[in-house]
Amino acid sequence: MNTSLRRRTQAAAKTATKALRYRVIGGQVAADLAAGLLVRTGDVLDRLGAGDLKDGYQSWYGRHVKKAYTAANGHAPASCWVQHRTTGRWIRVHVYSPFDIALYVGLATYKQTAHLARPAFYQAAYMEAA
Repeated sequence: MNTSLRRRTQAAAKTATKALRYRVIGGQVAADLAAGLLVRTGDVLDRLGAGDLKDGYQSWYGRHVKKAYTAANGHAPASCWVQHRTTGRWIRVHVYSPFDIALYVGLATYKQTAHLARPAFYQAAYMEAA
């Protein structure tokens, strides 16, 4: 790469907003997350009506999901940079397919969310959404 091209690229990168820089780092994963093809564990909790759980509980739920995903697939899930829902800071989170069974195994194995994994709750949530 020639020196002038490198300097122009660096100058352009310095003028980009922080949000844009993190989106570029995220690449296709960030695009899929924005399009709804991938979900965060917090998105799942919001859809189930449990988005009001404390941040500490939500992060432990995410750890249970990651553990279940890793056990099932032999590798860690994809991750992406997103803004924290309350602080606005940029954090790295794992993302999953909306149909990934690890999301529901995590619900059942974490005691703060175990009540959400009951079939009666799924049926009620489905009927409310319909």
